[in-house]
Amino acid sequence: MATNTSKKPSTESAKPPVAKLRLGLINASIWERVTENGNRHSVTFERRYRDANGEWHSTHSYDAGDLLTLAKLADQAHTKIVELQTTEAAA
Repeated sequence: MATNTSKKPSTESAKPPVAKLRLGLINASIWERVTENGNRHSVTFERRYRDANGEWHSTHSYDAGDLLTLAKLADQAHTKIVELQTTEAAA
């Protein structure tokens, strides 16, 4: 039996994403980190799917049929980051 030894930050100290986007079964989470050179953004993607028992799971692996949706979602995430940066610059 394999054991997962990775540590996740506690829910209390972990910051939520600054934005979440969804297109079909693929989700994008936009994360913000504060650096000496200003705020930076990164994006994580995940695909949801149901197993044979009907239970939901997530993966970071994409089939060929997912790639166009993933590309469109990446474009939307880029647009959202530009909006966030514009808002930050105006503040």
